[in-house]
Amino acid sequence: MRRHREEEHANNERWMVSYADFITLLFAFFVVMYSISSVNEGKYKVLTESLMGVFSQAPKTLDPIQLGEVIPRSPTPTQVAESVASEGGTGSGSQDPLEDIADAMQAAFGELISVGDLRVHANELWIEIELSSSLLFPSGDALPLNSAFDLIERIAGILAPYDNPIHVEGFTDNLPIRSRLYPTNWELSAARAATVVRMLSAGGIEAGRLAAVGYGEHRPIADNSTEAGRRANRRVVLLVSRYTDRRHQGPEGELPSMRQARSEAAQDVGPG
Repeated sequence: MRRHREEEHANNERWMVSYADFITLLFAFFVVMYSISSVNEGKYKVLTESLMGVFSQAPKTLDPIQLGEVIPRSPTPTQVAESVASEGGTGSGSQDPLEDIADAMQAAFGELISVGDLRVHANELWIEIELSSSLLFPSGDALPLNSAFDLIERIAGILAPYDNPIHVEGFTDNLPIRSRLYPTNWELSAARAATVVRMLSAGGIEAGRLAAVGYGEHRPIADNSTEAGRRANRRVVLLVSRYTDRRHQGPEGELPSMRQARSEAAQDVGPG
């Protein structure tokens, strides 16, 4: 007796697999299009400045006013003192640059100081302007946030009229980073300090006054075992010195005793 072959059941829902694949691809397409259309203003400004520096003979900045030009972007020290007095600051007019800078910072950034995101420490030799890294950079990166440009420009406006040297110091917490761009926290802290230096220079501060240094995780001011402590350790410090640094000046900047010592050493050596 011949057995009847069972008919295969028709799968009428097979179209749903293709439909689901199509919807997934369509979603991915719109995500890619959205990400391409979103432009980070901070990255755009940094890229613009880098290209201008490469393809131009003379140094250029984001601002059309060239570095070293006689007309400063920021107010004069007298105007700073008057502005501080009008905003409720002390405005002592003591002709002390560090005191004037400290008063201007207190008047301009009172809100940030009150919440602890910006601190100003002063003594007889220097002023430390300490900024939380969260004000300037995203986590694990040295490309500035969009809001950082306005903040650094305001600080540059206060510091530009003076001749005091400025060392920008970068610090991190002790969490390892190990990224392609920043193998250790040293590279990250140094890159952040260099970024702030470039932004200050673009804000009108003479480039010869600026220097950048990165300390990584090795100079903490708080306990790295807590989130609050790590947040305090992630910082950028602007160290404004009272005295001009003359270590790298040529013979015309040496003291007479130094020139005499150099001359005597040359005579002792004689022709070689």
